[in-house]
Amino acid sequence: MSLKSSLLTGLTAAGALAACAVPALAQDAAVEYATAAETAFIFNTLLFLIGGFLVMFMAAGFAMLEVGMVRSKNVSMQCLKNVALYSIAGIMFWVIGYSLMYTDVNGYFGTPVPYSWPDAGAANEGDYSVASDWFFQMVFCAATASIVSGTLAERIKLWPFLIFTAVLTGILYPISGSWQWGGGWLSEAGFSDFAGSTIVHSVGGWAALAGAIILGARKGKYGPDGKVNPIPGSSMALATLGTFILWLGWFGFNGASQLAMGSNADVSDISRIFANTNLAATGGVVAAVILTQVMYKKVDVTMALNGALAGLVSITAEPLMPSPLAAILIGAVGGVIVVFSVPMLDKLKIDDVVGAIPVHLLAGIWGTLAVPLTNDGTSFGTQLLGVVAYGVFTFVLAGIVWYILKVTIGIRPTEEEEMMGLDMAEVGVEAYPEFTKA
Repeated sequence: MSLKSSLLTGLTAAGALAACAVPALAQDAAVEYATAAETAFIFNTLLFLIGGFLVMFMAAGFAMLEVGMVRSKNVSMQCLKNVALYSIAGIMFWVIGYSLMYTDVNGYFGTPVPYSWPDAGAANEGDYSVASDWFFQMVFCAATASIVSGTLAERIKLWPFLIFTAVLTGILYPISGSWQWGGGWLSEAGFSDFAGSTIVHSVGGWAALAGAIILGARKGKYGPDGKVNPIPGSSMALATLGTFILWLGWFGFNGASQLAMGSNADVSDISRIFANTNLAATGGVVAAVILTQVMYKKVDVTMALNGALAGLVSITAEPLMPSPLAAILIGAVGGVIVVFSVPMLDKLKIDDVVGAIPVHLLAGIWGTLAVPLTNDGTSFGTQLLGVVAYGVFTFVLAGIVWYILKVTIGIRPTEEEEMMGLDMAEVGVEAYPEFTKA
């Protein structure tokens, strides 16, 4: 053996002995890795939580849109209504709403009991954590009530509105929601509403329409000769901010409705939903801008803002299947609906302060009926059945609740209080005290 070979052999042996003498390192210990199922569980839960955060932020969007669209003397009232309705919705959806919508649904409604989730430290069964699902569904429920708030602004008393909110979020929305998302009779019939053009937006729109009819218009909105008197909002800057916040939140609204993020296909579909959601909003804006320029020779910023929201509502029923061009066109039709339906409501003397009925009700109907255009697994007849069922149920029952409130505790402030502004009459705190007093 050569000297070189002898040295190498000796060094190798010495290294082996030294290695045996060194204590086992941390990385040598057994390491437990999450299984594929556990990894999918984690990412699905994370999707629900992130989507829920974004939809919760839409509450701020609704608030800013509304305070921008009302007069300065009613801004504090809208702020109070929005923070209160979100809180009431959260409580009611725990007390009765979630179980009524999802637990042991018999085809028409579930079990009216408080909902609960596993104890702290317990491993949850299923594809995602129980509490994450409850949170995600709860913020959808609150969004439904926010739609009603804007329509009835400036002439609805606080407590009747909050009582109606409790009924809507605890009973009406959960029952109708169980028909589709709870696996009820419409789901079995083949009705399709991916993220809630009808289940959330049209339901809120029907409840708002019933309230607007029973409540009546703001004083001075319509003249005796049929003339429409515009009532400008206090801040287009805040209304625009609110629109952009809603636009951002919609990515959680639609994207997280995929309900799964544990595979390549799921994440790819979520990305596609994000892109289509954004394109539909842009289509709504561009259509509203062009149409108002042609019709009125000027571009109405409120129409542009509502065009964006109408585009978002329109794509919500099916944000996954459309091509990019189809998404733009679906949103553009929503923008057109807004431009034509706002003056139509004025002709009917239905006062909708923020344009929620054109945006959420009418564009929601359009989006639901448009689903078969891009989804071969659906039919126009079944989609129409769902639209009619949700409309009749919500409009009739919401109208009954509004009427009971009207004849019992009253739903409208006095003319003097309305003239003074609800900030002073109902809240006692003015949003802009120096400005309004001046």
